[in-house]
Amino acid sequence: MTDMIPSVTDHTMFGLFLQADIIVKIVMLLLLLASIACWAIMIDKLMAVRRLRREAAAFEAGIENGAGLPAEGALGPVALSALRSALVEWRDGDGQESRKDRRERIERAMRASFAAELRRVEPGLPFLATIGSAAPFIGLFGTVWGIMNSFTAIAQSNDTSLAVVAPGIAEALLATALGLVAAIPAVMAYNKFATDLGRIGQRFNAGIGIIGNRLARDGKSRAANVAE
Repeated sequence: MTDMIPSVTDHTMFGLFLQADIIVKIVMLLLLLASIACWAIMIDKLMAVRRLRREAAAFEAGIENGAGLPAEGALGPVALSALRSALVEWRDGDGQESRKDRRERIERAMRASFAAELRRVEPGLPFLATIGSAAPFIGLFGTVWGIMNSFTAIAQSNDTSLAVVAPGIAEALLATALGLVAAIPAVMAYNKFATDLGRIGQRFNAGIGIIGNRLARDGKSRAANVAE
């Protein structure tokens, strides 16, 4: 008689992993690696979002401090890039366009610059979304495979005692647990970062509208205080 599951088992999580079927082991390893990658992305995005939030606050403060443009030295890289794009468009304007057209052109350039900077923060977010949605099903696959092994062990041993099926079921449930461990933080982090980036974008867009309006005015005197 050949048993699919050893009669003597180590019931710790590591022991269950070592005694698991090769397919279940692969599933567990994939989920563990996915979880580690998710946490690395989450730490990186947390720092990036905090930096962008500080930049948005400095951008707003620079706009509120006067009727002109914020000083370049007080801005972070994202806001500074957008402001310089606005000044390039402002200087390239001709006297034939209307104030509305000039404002739209300046704001369009600033939003394009801001969007380009924002795209540098976005890599990794789709991975969080993918793991959040797929990890439970990957874990479920390992669970189904482990339970199949348990029923195979019953058939081969002609023994329906709990001692025969318990190890396989425990391995299967461990795969499910690892799937949830990978998925839950990934989903929560993705939702948080997507919300945070949306709010930061709204703050920058509000400032972009104000700067576009100021530069679109007759305006050389209003832009004269910008540091060259």
